[in-house]
Amino acid sequence: MKRRNGQRGGIFSKLLFLIFVVVLVAILYVARHPILRFAGDFWIVDETPQVSDVIVILSDDNYGADRAARAAQLFKSGMAPRILASGRLLRPYAGIAELMEHDLKALGVPGNAIVPVTHRATNTREEAIADAQAIAAHGWKKVLLVTSNYHTRRADYIFERTLPAGTELRVISAPDSEYDPNNWWHTRNGLKRFLYESAGYVVAMWEMRHSEVQTSWMRFDRQKGSQRAELAA
Repeated sequence: MKRRNGQRGGIFSKLLFLIFVVVLVAILYVARHPILRFAGDFWIVDETPQVSDVIVILSDDNYGADRAARAAQLFKSGMAPRILASGRLLRPYAGIAELMEHDLKALGVPGNAIVPVTHRATNTREEAIADAQAIAAHGWKKVLLVTSNYHTRRADYIFERTLPAGTELRVISAPDSEYDPNNWWHTRNGLKRFLYESAGYVVAMWEMRHSEVQTSWMRFDRQKGSQRAELAA
């Protein structure tokens, strides 16, 4: 009798577990779009710009030059007197910095306000090191960092640990035609961007696990709707 009761109890427990799994899957299916939108928006950091010493555009802008367009917009609104165009070399005699300089001039930024910085960086961390050296050499203390929306959180994580100590950093998101946080999973490019940033952020955290934040800034807390001061340790 005890054995039979035990079998019934085991069957009942398995049935309850199966029902729980089915209900959980159903809830996830119904809520999949809000969850995916939340995941897509996670990668975006877009802080309120303030008057700074320089606007830095990261390399590898898209075909539509969206990063350059956002930087030019900030420049024209008086947020900084100059733009650092950070670009990796494609050949010994030419690189992305020259393309960005061309884009900026076409968008109405005068040539004497553009500071091209060429490098051979193969990732954001190497680019941050090159840009940090240029920023230190010019003595700039307040930086507006412009990059594509999907790339802002990783860029923020890396640059705040790489720029000269005490630099005031604000990260500005440039809308990207290939990444819409509200439906990124519907397109191949959107899916690639999401997965690449997910892997890239994990790698950055591992590579810089011993690096501490060196920048200071007033960061807008979108969740609490207030500002908080964050200073270098």
